[in-house]
Amino acid sequence: MGAETGIAYVGCGFVADFYQNCMPNSAGALRVCGVYDRDADRLAQFTRHYGLNSYDSLAALLADPDVTIVVNLTNPDQHYAISKACLEAGKHVYSEKPLAMDLDEARALTTLAADKGLQVAAAPSSVLGEAAQTLWHSVRQGTIGTPRLIYAEIDDGLVHRIGCENWKSASGASWPAVDEFQTGCTMEHAGYALSWLATIFGPVRRVVSFAALLFANKGRFTPEAYTTPDFSVGCLEFEGGVVARITNSVIAPHDHHLRIFGEKGELRIGEIWDFRSPVTFRPVLETRLERFVERKTNMRRVRKIAPVRRQQITSAANGADMDFTRGIVEMSEALSAGRPPRLAGDFALHITEVSLA
Repeated sequence: MGAETGIAYVGCGFVADFYQNCMPNSAGALRVCGVYDRDADRLAQFTRHYGLNSYDSLAALLADPDVTIVVNLTNPDQHYAISKACLEAGKHVYSEKPLAMDLDEARALTTLAADKGLQVAAAPSSVLGEAAQTLWHSVRQGTIGTPRLIYAEIDDGLVHRIGCENWKSASGASWPAVDEFQTGCTMEHAGYALSWLATIFGPVRRVVSFAALLFANKGRFTPEAYTTPDFSVGCLEFEGGVVARITNSVIAPHDHHLRIFGEKGELRIGEIWDFRSPVTFRPVLETRLERFVERKTNMRRVRKIAPVRRQQITSAANGADMDFTRGIVEMSEALSAGRPPRLAGDFALHITEVSLA
């Protein structure tokens, strides 16, 4: 194994704990050189909890020659400015989602990175997880024949009414409810399904969408001048012809199913936020009798697909069963090999473009 790649965090709010708690998965690959946050108290709390070095300014972080990749964990409305500063300083960037909140700004970041011979990648990295890779392999193997239709749900329930004021990260940061609602469930969550589907089926060529703000009063978490939709649905047509329907909300009860339908049956994952979520195959019903039995018994033949690999991971405390460092490790490996990271450049830009659409 080669030398560890030096990384640094900008931003140490709620999500930063997810990354740091997953660092044991990247042992020997990554080393955290230090952290910067504009909130001095929060910075001290985070670095003290994890025993990490802190920088007294963004400029100091960017001047550290040991830092190869800056991990941008700031609020989404700060992603563009921070990533731009990092690229201008000659650092590669791995950003939390989305790449930017504006398509022109996202495009400017990928152009700037290309002009400087750098890489800018964006989360989520769950497409690199075992569940997504098993699903992709099963599609390629023809388990369901030719894929025709996809249903993806990313519903999280009425978040503002289930005690989110008490959500704390491992180091004591509060969940940023106002910022989350202002950014919206589409930009926060659609990328999980989109990154899987764009990897498996290629680019999206057409989007038809609808969105609405249905709970305009989120109590004390209501953003100022709040207009961001808390429900959205998009129908997507991919270059290869497969069609998908993706639904996002912070209204309907928790449901993170992903289902792919073909002439031979259905591939299903129950939780796209779980790297180890089982992938199952349900063969198509061939007769009216089979359909009658299923409707009466609510039972159907199901076969579990063998995972393409089995890997023990340390999950993010307080978070889903995902390895948040997986994308940074892959980026580091890509840089060492002289190839583009899988989540960088045009791919990151396309996921942002479709999410905004």
